[in-house]
Amino acid sequence: MTRHDHPHPMRSHHDAAAEAAALAPEVADVGTRLRALREAHSLSIRALAEASGLAINTLSLIEHGKTSPSVSTLQQLAQALQVPITAFFAPEVPALPLVFCKAGQQRAAPLPHGLLADLGAGMARRTLEPLLLTLDPQAGSGSQAIVHPGQEFIYCLEGRLAYTVAEEVYLLEPGDSLLFEAALPHRWQNVAPTPVRALLVLCPYEQPGSAVVRHGLAMR
Repeated sequence: MTRHDHPHPMRSHHDAAAEAAALAPEVADVGTRLRALREAHSLSIRALAEASGLAINTLSLIEHGKTSPSVSTLQQLAQALQVPITAFFAPEVPALPLVFCKAGQQRAAPLPHGLLADLGAGMARRTLEPLLLTLDPQAGSGSQAIVHPGQEFIYCLEGRLAYTVAEEVYLLEPGDSLLFEAALPHRWQNVAPTPVRALLVLCPYEQPGSAVVRHGLAMR
């Protein structure tokens, strides 16, 4: 091999940045989607604030793109509007029996310090919500614990994620997973100095025989 041979040409920083940008999910305009959903339900900001337990000013800031809602805030809005959390990611798309999503084609909702990408947009009669969670160091789901019907599954891909469920803390590292009843108050936080990536799957539909129990817990 001569000194002019280059079997493995080095990539420039520009090439690496371009590749990373191509793989990044498309960020959705959550504020515009929230306004559209609110108006579709014929709700004023005040009425939605009362239904969700959020401040009018908070809703106004979200709708005008002045702030990004936390996951707990998105869950409160989703329950108040009776829509899945992924409804804030993008307008309705044609329902399909199969969804193949290439890297970089997902729609994502911006979080205060991260992203929540929808991995199943367009699937007909969805019985679960597969999401890719990305969190900056020390970022979390919000100050309020999250409570919602169904079950929740989390699988840590990168970093270290502390999941608190019913006041019990579970430290997830790459390869670790957690499955629990989502009516149990829960929240999470990136406790590593590096970003966290995790697969989050929400199964919102009630299981036979347990709806009364879960609704009772959720209303406490």
